[in-house]
Amino acid sequence: MRDFRGFAVAAIVLSVAAGAAEKRPEPIRFSAPKKSASGSRAVAVLEGRSGSSMKGEAVIVKNGLRYAFRLVVENAPPGTHGVHLHERGDCSAPDALSAGPHWNPTGEAHGRWGSPPFHRGDVGNIEVGPDGKGSLTLATDLWTIGGDSKTDVLNRAVVVHEAADDFVTQPTGNAGARIACGAIRLEE
Repeated sequence: MRDFRGFAVAAIVLSVAAGAAEKRPEPIRFSAPKKSASGSRAVAVLEGRSGSSMKGEAVIVKNGLRYAFRLVVENAPPGTHGVHLHERGDCSAPDALSAGPHWNPTGEAHGRWGSPPFHRGDVGNIEVGPDGKGSLTLATDLWTIGGDSKTDVLNRAVVVHEAADDFVTQPTGNAGARIACGAIRLEE
């Protein structure tokens, strides 16, 4: 009878190596994000405004020298919607006007993220499917969590608008009413 122990050991090694290769960074989750020991994670829980029943969550996580932003929404009207960070983390008004204007610490014109000029709060557009769900991601070195006032996203608001951002109309992108809003807070 042949000795298959060598094959068995090789199979185990390959299986362990394959499992290690399949491990990917944990995705940002819509519900119950894990707590960050380093304090480098901020969360905004979005609630509907202007008569909308939309809800969602935005998570901002430090990833090396960059910050990853992920927004997930549900119960949203299908289509394209502008997403911006607004000056104040105050979503108390029924129309979210309490969040103030777009966050623009550098005093630039409104535009498309990554193609100057643009506000630091000009995130872009989120596509929402027929099921009312959508997500948007962004990575940047222009934001911080708890850093300088020109880069710090804490105590700002994530706002989803009723229409697409046209990236041209000043100073708002002609994105219309604010249909969801959530204040960005350091995860506790």
